[in-house]
Amino acid sequence: MALRKTIAALLMCVFVIGSTPVRSEVVTISVAGSMTDVFKKLAGAFEQANPDITVQLNFASSGALAKQISQGAPADIFVSANTNWMDYLVEKRLVDAADIRILAHNSLVFIGGKDKKVSTLQDLAGFDRIALGSPASVPAGKYAEQAMRSVGVYASLLAANKFIMAKDVRQALMYADRGEADGAFVYRTDALLAEKAVILLAVPSSLYPRIDYPLAVTMSGRNKQAARQVFSFLNGKDALAIIESFGFVAPDAK
Repeated sequence: MALRKTIAALLMCVFVIGSTPVRSEVVTISVAGSMTDVFKKLAGAFEQANPDITVQLNFASSGALAKQISQGAPADIFVSANTNWMDYLVEKRLVDAADIRILAHNSLVFIGGKDKKVSTLQDLAGFDRIALGSPASVPAGKYAEQAMRSVGVYASLLAANKFIMAKDVRQALMYADRGEADGAFVYRTDALLAEKAVILLAVPSSLYPRIDYPLAVTMSGRNKQAARQVFSFLNGKDALAIIESFGFVAPDAK
């Protein structure tokens, strides 16, 4: 009887151990909001090939994410929509400059209703409500500000209270798409997602710095093997094909 009970107990242990799911490693990526859709696709592709690793995504403006990380928020990898916020984390010693890679490039456009006409940025004087991400924390908004300052219209539009400051580029897109703003500055990749708004003007690239998307493993993630695996995948050919399919430009393209 005692032997039977012992065997039964051992079999139960084997059953419990065999039926307990193996916990996957979690890699947290803080990603600029303008890459929301592409990173959902990238995360899915990586997890399908690596079922033992879970990719957790955190989307917001680059400035908001960088500040979150500086305040202790968990992040193994950071993807910014400009180099300034990556440099901010380098200065905070939360990212090693040697780990930074350029993931992709983008371009700035102005969108609005099909009934609107814009030939140059000077034409914005005829608009009442212009949406853009807050330049203090949203790279797309900062690029827009720089472009408008380059042609001398930013100060007058600001003084006339014509700007609707959005928390990120996706909110600016929403304002224009819903008609809550006459137009908005967004990335070309975001404009392709609009349901009603159309591209009214491709902002000349000479008016603002090149739009880079740097990514890096953070100091907390650099010694994490799973984070290194994700980082390697993001810099590979399969990831680049997905990135380009969403309208982004390869990092080595002119």
